[in-house]
Amino acid sequence: MKTIFGTDGIRGVANQYPMTAEVALSVGRALAHLFRNGHKPRFLIGKDTRLSGYMIEMALASGICSMGADVLLIGPMPTPGIAFLTQAMRADAGVMISASHNPFQDNGIKIFDRYGFKLSDEKELEIERLMDSGDLDKLRPTAEKIGKAFRVEDAAGRYIEFLKSSFPKELSLEGMKIVVDCADGATYHIAPTIFQELGAEVFVLGEKPDGRNINETGAVHPKRMTEEVIRSKADVGIALDGDGDRVVFADEGGRVVDGDAILAVCAEELLRQGKLKHKTAVVTVMSNRSLENYINVSGGRILRTAVGDRYVVEKMREGGFNFGGEPSGHIVFLDYATTGDGLIAALQVMATMRLRGKRLSEIVTGYHALPQILTSVKVSGRRDLAQVPEVQKMIREFENDLGTQGRVLVRYSGTEPLIRIMVEGPEDSLIGRMAKDLSKCIQKNLS
Repeated sequence: MKTIFGTDGIRGVANQYPMTAEVALSVGRALAHLFRNGHKPRFLIGKDTRLSGYMIEMALASGICSMGADVLLIGPMPTPGIAFLTQAMRADAGVMISASHNPFQDNGIKIFDRYGFKLSDEKELEIERLMDSGDLDKLRPTAEKIGKAFRVEDAAGRYIEFLKSSFPKELSLEGMKIVVDCADGATYHIAPTIFQELGAEVFVLGEKPDGRNINETGAVHPKRMTEEVIRSKADVGIALDGDGDRVVFADEGGRVVDGDAILAVCAEELLRQGKLKHKTAVVTVMSNRSLENYINVSGGRILRTAVGDRYVVEKMREGGFNFGGEPSGHIVFLDYATTGDGLIAALQVMATMRLRGKRLSEIVTGYHALPQILTSVKVSGRRDLAQVPEVQKMIREFENDLGTQGRVLVRYSGTEPLIRIMVEGPEDSLIGRMAKDLSKCIQKNLS
């Protein structure tokens, strides 16, 4: 069983276990050994804009170099940018230092293989085994065999050109007003350039990171973006998170359009063009039941996975599917990217608007989500929920009450010490009461 890796790499409070310099150095050493394969490997390291990124970056690079491998330092770069650059630059693996949508005091480590895909559970277990075994202490190169670190200066330009290539060449964004909120994160120097070069008038928010303000706005807190859409009379708003792998939108009226709505309209467009492979979209158990109904009516179907865009991608690769995502705004277009990419998703939505000649509100007007409550309860440990009778009894009672009209989902967060509660049903008041009662029951038994 994994001890430091969660559903999306390693994550925690920076400078507290497991997000310490010592652990990062050990991860770097294990990585360099794991990917050696008879040659001197090269690793990319990127980061978002958190203050602690410098500490983790240097520790990782030191660990990798100490095992005789080389490091390419990318600097601030969106997570999907590191996935792209890892394969484009023929590196053996890529490492992203980010806690994604978490506040600035947290940080994390995400690892991609040479093809730009997140590591499997088996690879992460092997890294942990190497870190704990002591075997690496016997393998310390010296003299000219120690690795070197290089800084890559043109990484942002490479990624920008790649992103623009995903937008249809016959289209442009001329005449459009777009609000882009970069959340003072890793897209601050990339996102505005893309939309400006495609012809849009861009109103930029969250483009002045100071190491501490990441995710104070953006996809996690889109209010500022929606207000700016109304103030500037923009056509659309785009809010990214701190590492650029998720996105939410606002239509021209400032109404937030979430990941499920985007999954619905993009799947519909892919079906219309005959480009949705096997007529299937891959989503998680968190996606609204209305999404399934919408795609069914459009002539497609959905498959569900565990929560986490890594599991969505794994299912897509297994089944030969090319589209999927999460309601949080992780949208995966596997024909273009190997992981959730907020900017790829934004460009595809813009392309759909242009192709149909419609506003975003008109495109999503047919999608109506069932009422859904999402809440979290902080817990001190990870006791097996199946072994908590009071919680299980309440879940069964609520499921019986909802019948086929709703769902109850209770699970541990893969990245934070929280239990996530999702209740979906026909009425806000009903599911609100259920979510509140479940929260109290969990606090009583597990907090």
